Amino acid sequence: MSFNVALSGLNAAQKDLDVTSNNIANVNTTGFKESRAEFVDVYAASLLSSSKTKVGDGVLTAEVAQQFSQGSIKFTNNSLDLAITGNGFFATVPELNSLETSYTRAGQFKLNQDNFIVNSQGGHLLGFPVNADGTSASVSLSTAEPIRIPTASGAPQKSSEVDIRMNLPAGDSFISSAPGNFDPEDPLTFNHSTSVTIFDSLGDSHIMTYYFIKDDPSVNPNEWMLFASVDGKPIDLEDPAGGGTNPVGGNISGPLSTGGGLTGARLVFDSSGDFQSQIPTAANGGIITSDFSNHLPNGADTSQTIQIDFNLDPLGPNPNEPTQFASNFEVTSLQQDGLAVGRLTGIDIGTDGLVRATYSNGTSEPLSRIAMVNFANEQGLKQVGNTAWKESITSGEALAGEGGSGTFGTINSSALEQSNVNLTSELIDLISAQRNFQANSRALEVDNQLNQTILQIR
Repeated sequence: MSFNVALSGLNAAQKDLDVTSNNIANVNTTGFKESRAEFVDVYAASLLSSSKTKVGDGVLTAEVAQQFSQGSIKFTNNSLDLAITGNGFFATVPELNSLETSYTRAGQFKLNQDNFIVNSQGGHLLGFPVNADGTSASVSLSTAEPIRIPTASGAPQKSSEVDIRMNLPAGDSFISSAPGNFDPEDPLTFNHSTSVTIFDSLGDSHIMTYYFIKDDPSVNPNEWMLFASVDGKPIDLEDPAGGGTNPVGGNISGPLSTGGGLTGARLVFDSSGDFQSQIPTAANGGIITSDFSNHLPNGADTSQTIQIDFNLDPLGPNPNEPTQFASNFEVTSLQQDGLAVGRLTGIDIGTDGLVRATYSNGTSEPLSRIAMVNFANEQGLKQVGNTAWKESITSGEALAGEGGSGTFGTINSSALEQSNVNLTSELIDLISAQRNFQANSRALEVDNQLNQTILQIR
């Protein structure tokens, strides 16, 4: 019996050595979780045996239990390197249409040839679909799908509105030849000008310029005339009255140097410099250009118009309105809502797992939200290698959720979770297991010597 007891001790010591050696071997494996050999004694007694004198029957390996404590975080320069701080696992599938889900804490992800986010084994990272505002459309593992980074450029958006804030100098003199001889190429025919880059429906850029001309103070005090051009070519401002005349008297359309006529607009201030009205006034409160029929030869939408919004507030002075003070000409805001064609410039991943693509035209687009998975019993997961686990009966069903919500940890981009192996502790355990092995070997040797002695009795 003592021979079997010593043999079981050798087997247990060998198992302890194996587990410790495996932990040490994976000390630099990203996302690795150390294991611990757990042993129980063996005790068997019959109904009539005396428990007071019964000796145990050895030792047995009960379980090699994984320890899912947090590993330290190592920061990198790759935005697709992901680390989980707290509970949870990443979910991956080996192929696009596969339902064979594996779970991992190793976040060494990259793009494959089809721009899907994958790990070094080719497993596709799963994510939840998201709405345009970045909220999750569904938080269910059954709806999660492999995350793909788009290769297409960001779609252009044609300009439809320009917002202007400025100060027009109250002391400017009236140009007697204006507006009849207004010429956008002759700075002597207007007082001031400013420009903004706008975009057509194809994302092509154009320079839209606004020209301000002080009206005759003896006729229309505190009033300015406004004209516009696109790429240096004058464009009419929409005139609800028709005929190219100002609705409140006074023709503000004058013959250009080309011999044509141009319809402009009028900005009216009061004696304190407050913006009072704009003429003509569209139904939505802005001054609108005519269509771009003669300004877009590149095949873009020629029905495009642009509303020039001066933020008129009929209730009184407003900081967003233009002013007419005794100060220099100053443009404090000049913004438009169009977008050029954008190329993909980067991928941002938030702590909640939201994957957002950013484009060179200043826009960003939410793509997906990285699926997080947790289990009632992490130690019940079945190891499958490559720092991955699979669901088992003892682990319970996979519970999906978003990073940072409930019991789920947060996701750190440009970071990796290192192995949770403590090398110092493992070396000490290695020495302890070695001593245990030597002691059981000695017990086995003594048993063998006793057996030899008994066999030699005559």
